[in-house]
Amino acid sequence: MKFNFKNIHIGECIRERVEEMEISMIRICSFHKATEEEINAMYARKDLDTEVLLRWCKLLEYDFFRIYCQHLILFAPENHSHHIASNTGTFPPNFRKNVYTRQVVDFILELINTGQKTKFQVIEEYRIPKTTLYKWMSKYNEME
Repeated sequence: MKFNFKNIHIGECIRERVEEMEISMIRICSFHKATEEEINAMYARKDLDTEVLLRWCKLLEYDFFRIYCQHLILFAPENHSHHIASNTGTFPPNFRKNVYTRQVVDFILELINTGQKTKFQVIEEYRIPKTTLYKWMSKYNEME
């Protein structure tokens, strides 16, 4: 599954996963206690209620919430408030930007390998440390 991390259309992501898994509409309707029209309406939606999305995660055995986490990793503004010493005991917890999934790594490397962005642009725009980017390039570009 390939995602546009900047412009997430969760209904389309779900539809693609359903097709990959070849799950019948009858099973989907039964699981969601919904009609075929309601399921098709979900596929057309750019966003879904979290309870509905959680049910899709269970049915399709895929963490769709991770797509939103990856969006935050790539596009969340930098936190400039230095007065918070620790995120212990705070709710919600402070967001950590140093967790990169393989999909995020592939997304970044594709931007560089296709010439859409330079290494410098990636480092500046996504605030990825230079050493991290070069490690990804040596490790994952060799695997292709």
